[in-house]
Amino acid sequence: MSINWVCKHHTDLSKEQLYAILQLRAEVFVVEQKCCYQDIDGQDLDGDTCHLMAWENDLLVAYLRLLDPIQQGGDVVIGRVVTAPTARNKGMGHALMIQALEHAEKQWPDQPIYLAAQAHLQGYYGRYGFTPVGEVYLEDDIPHIGMRRDLE
Repeated sequence: MSINWVCKHHTDLSKEQLYAILQLRAEVFVVEQKCCYQDIDGQDLDGDTCHLMAWENDLLVAYLRLLDPIQQGGDVVIGRVVTAPTARNKGMGHALMIQALEHAEKQWPDQPIYLAAQAHLQGYYGRYGFTPVGEVYLEDDIPHIGMRRDLE
């Protein structure tokens, strides 16, 4: 699998890239996970938000967004982490997290990183230095927990 990693500030996204991002998020978060919610939340084009994309040929196979710590109260926030159904079980999620941490550190050096994880993925994110903060809560009827990666 030959992957082209692209991380762009929201002002540099092409309309085709933005369309592919929103299409993949809707396919997985709304249709596959059966969550009727407002995915387009106003943060995709806010502040210095960056979009990390994994392209295989012309197909978006994995994605996440990195929210600007100034807009988020001091933490870089990783969100909308998604892998296309066709790219699962190939190590794509791990590659995505490694890329995300590298880009976050490059863009916002020495900032803590926060994400809202589905609760069953605590161990997965724990491999990358994230520890739970707070209690498990329901978001769209799916158990989630806040996780933070502090400065080392």
